[in-house]
Amino acid sequence: MSEQRARAREALGHGAFDLVVIGGGALGIATTWAAARSGLRVALVEAGDFAGATSSASSKLVHGGLRYLAMGPSAVPMVRENHAERRALGDHLAPHLVRPLPFLVPVYRGGPHSRSVLGAGVVLYSALSGFGDGMGKVLSARRAVEYVPHLRTDGLRGAALYYDHQMNDSRVAITAARAAAEAGAVLLNHVEVVALRKRGALVTGVELRDRVDGSTFGLDASVVVNATGPWLDALRRMEDRSAAPSIRLSKGSHLVLRTDTPWRAAMTIPVDDVRVSFAIPWEGQLLLGTTDEAYEGDPADVRCSPADIDQILGEASVGISAEALDRSRLAYTFAGLRVLPGGSGDTSHAKRETVISSGRGGMISVAGGKWTTFRRIGASVLARVGEALGRDLSHAFDGVPAALPGAALPERVSAQLGRELPSLPDDVLRHLATHYGTVSHEVLALALDDPSLLDRVHPDGPDIWAQVAHAQRYEWATEVDDVLRRRTTVVVRGLDTPSVRERTGRFLAKAIA
Repeated sequence: MSEQRARAREALGHGAFDLVVIGGGALGIATTWAAARSGLRVALVEAGDFAGATSSASSKLVHGGLRYLAMGPSAVPMVRENHAERRALGDHLAPHLVRPLPFLVPVYRGGPHSRSVLGAGVVLYSALSGFGDGMGKVLSARRAVEYVPHLRTDGLRGAALYYDHQMNDSRVAITAARAAAEAGAVLLNHVEVVALRKRGALVTGVELRDRVDGSTFGLDASVVVNATGPWLDALRRMEDRSAAPSIRLSKGSHLVLRTDTPWRAAMTIPVDDVRVSFAIPWEGQLLLGTTDEAYEGDPADVRCSPADIDQILGEASVGISAEALDRSRLAYTFAGLRVLPGGSGDTSHAKRETVISSGRGGMISVAGGKWTTFRRIGASVLARVGEALGRDLSHAFDGVPAALPGAALPERVSAQLGRELPSLPDDVLRHLATHYGTVSHEVLALALDDPSLLDRVHPDGPDIWAQVAHAQRYEWATEVDDVLRRRTTVVVRGLDTPSVRERTGRFLAKAIA
């Protein structure tokens, strides 16, 4: 057992908690962070890894939601709120992890939207963001190709330009988890809830099994929050066997393709009057997606299917040349599940909203939401926790947003690292700066006694072995995928070869021993 894990297990064994959060995705971490900053004694437990499911399978966007404007005036307040949270993340909380990115919406002859409609839409979208990124506008076809070299030009009439942000969702999750721990929360992954503690019908805690060493233990808590995403109703049935289904699931698949030509902008490609397909330069590659279809299987088994690959490539081909979409470029695929309110009809038309409810035993369940507003959702859940505790916690996040660990402009961090370690290649310096910020110094300090930690994990990628050591020591990494998929970018680049996985496994085993 690692030292970090041993400390967490010891802390979980001392006394009762004000709050136990079940689920280490975006909403669970946000709630834990908010609760710890408000002075509550809070624990978070996660059956798998932090952001191991839905929260690391997003489209990697922090966005206001341009397409929501098609819903009419009722969507304006939501878009304005999304923009405020987008700017808070990019300007204050995590400028090293959340970066602005221009987006193009191509306009084709016979397409679902005209130049004038899209032009008006991006101007309104810019206004709702306070014009913080500049004014949205319509570009000529010639100018559009300067932003996206693989833009399909046949029938192209121009493109609307607007701005949003992108991120590495796994790194945001791990960094926010660290922020919660630094505020006093106790977090532990790979520990599953096997039962709820009760006094009569009232939920008073959780019974747990550690998946790493097989041991069992329990926690007492004044309030329990269920933030388990696709497993929400399974936990609700632990509380109340007769609990009716409250959610439905929609599968979203993505592809990651290798690209040789840098893109200056992402693309939002209209599929129909509701759905769009994204093509986003991400981690030096091209991220494509997403699908939207009802899913009724085991959430643990969600996969990107061959049919999903065909669909995503087909929809992307509306706006991207065939050369860039060649299947030989495919590096990685992934799929996640959106949690939608229960109901009927096509999932693509279902409301994307957060629902907070209390069960018969007093357990608070939170369903839905998205990365853009995860901080605000955490504050909303905390307000409900405050009501259950008889305390006013509704103003916990008033004022300037708290920064996440490492928050700094990555360009400045990269320049500083280059002066300290001029032998490190530029791509490694940029990679560390945009995934750790000022915490990069902590990562590199691990190599002072072992310079081999400065070696690349794979010769074709920017990740180095010091990141693996850092993940194990400071970021709760226990399993190979914890490191290669969610603490680094090895898997998403298609570089997790058998030898890399084997060496990483040996590294973790040696460190734990």
